Amino acid sequence: MPEQPLAGQVALVTGASTGIGLALARGLAARGARVAGLARGADRLAAAMEGVGLAVPADVTDLDAVRAAVARVTAELGPVDLLVNNAGQIDAAEVPVWEADPQQWWSVVECQLRGPFHLVQAVVPAMVERGSGRVVGRVVDIASGMSTRANPDYSAYSVGKAGQLRITESLAAAGVLAFDVAPGVVDTPMTRSMAMWRDFTDWTPASAVVELVVAIAEGRLDHWSGRFVRAGKDDLDTLAATTPEATQRQVRLLPYGPTDPVA
Repeated sequence: MPEQPLAGQVALVTGASTGIGLALARGLAARGARVAGLARGADRLAAAMEGVGLAVPADVTDLDAVRAAVARVTAELGPVDLLVNNAGQIDAAEVPVWEADPQQWWSVVECQLRGPFHLVQAVVPAMVERGSGRVVGRVVDIASGMSTRANPDYSAYSVGKAGQLRITESLAAAGVLAFDVAPGVVDTPMTRSMAMWRDFTDWTPASAVVELVVAIAEGRLDHWSGRFVRAGKDDLDTLAATTPEATQRQVRLLPYGPTDPVA
């Protein structure tokens, strides 16, 4: 019988109908978690989650829909132990910010920010209430290298992912175990649609993302809460044995020198 280190845990994964979200839903379920997958398209989500877990259609930018979805997950599976904020969109065209379509640009930022915010609003209060002085549960925000540095052709995605880093840090500062997990460049329909990856071949395997999130769910990396980790690059044993200090693996201004007044 396969090892099931997450038996007893309830995991909620957004953007679960395809790509990284679907890989995570399958990987968490294979390790014993009771998994709920959330996405907008009901039919595609139902097909993707068949044999995996509970399909809960909802738009992450709609707070009422998210709250109703989380209430259903709690009623059918139990309180959420692991929230994975994976749902996201990408800029429709590789153009500088002043040439971007305003509505599409904002929809990307809205999905990247309102989505995690709404899920936190719907899930984290129960984590706090269950804790009796400590928060029970973990939040994983799927980050990106573009959240740590600007990309002139994908400004909306960069802005949204950068803001998501601050949501993660805000949670960690309030005592919630929260993590930014950058998946690398995984071969998914979204990355295949991006011109910058047209001739790319050095894909990060989705299994590396799954293993990193599983390690977080197991509690092996709690000392990395509020920080950025990278699937396919970070070694799990090294992360487990390394305690970051000060602002390591967090986005900060670099002082220009010892007399910098904002350092």
